[in-house]
Amino acid sequence: MNIEELITRCEACVKQIRQYDPEPYYVGYFFAEYLTLVNNIVVGIFEEADRDFGLFVSEISEQGFYKKAKAKDDKKAIEFSEWYSITYAKEHQSLYPNFVSQIRHYQNKFGRLSEIKIMIRALDGYEGDMKQQLGINLRHGKLRSRDELYVEIKRQLPVFLQVINQKRDKKAEPKITKEQIVASACLGVEDHEDIEIARAAEVYIPVLKRLVEESRKMIGQLTRV
Repeated sequence: MNIEELITRCEACVKQIRQYDPEPYYVGYFFAEYLTLVNNIVVGIFEEADRDFGLFVSEISEQGFYKKAKAKDDKKAIEFSEWYSITYAKEHQSLYPNFVSQIRHYQNKFGRLSEIKIMIRALDGYEGDMKQQLGINLRHGKLRSRDELYVEIKRQLPVFLQVINQKRDKKAEPKITKEQIVASACLGVEDHEDIEIARAAEVYIPVLKRLVEESRKMIGQLTRV
């Protein structure tokens, strides 16, 4: 499967996550698949680089590519590897890309996602807005019913609105109403607490596309005779 097909599948996963949000079981299922596809896209970048630089890396990875480039003292391949590392870091400085990068490494290390929470939040959030976890009992990791979700949201809304609007009032930000509250499946990892999975996965698609496009340009520049 080529990189373009992998990106298309990532976009399909985002649609599935949006469809099932905030159902933690299915959001988790499609987000785990999404992260695996992201891994494969990164590998695909270095497969293309390996082919064009002619390194013949036995097990393709960013680290494997760099080690082989160093071993062969291929200065152009080394330059690409170092360029990629810097570019990746720059692309992942902002909130959502950094979250996706960290949760991807978490999944690779532990073979699973961290705990998915169902939380209520402002639909149009401001920086520093709070989120609040819903106390819902799951059956085998799944919501027992949407009605139970709506009852729990209704129960927690008054206090949530009071607290978030008090904070917004201090910052001269617009207050919100109950119609502007949504439930989302969220994850926390390392430097990040309670990030909306659907939003992060959606925002990350353009980052992936840029990374692929810019990598191909750099490979072309360095291998051009």
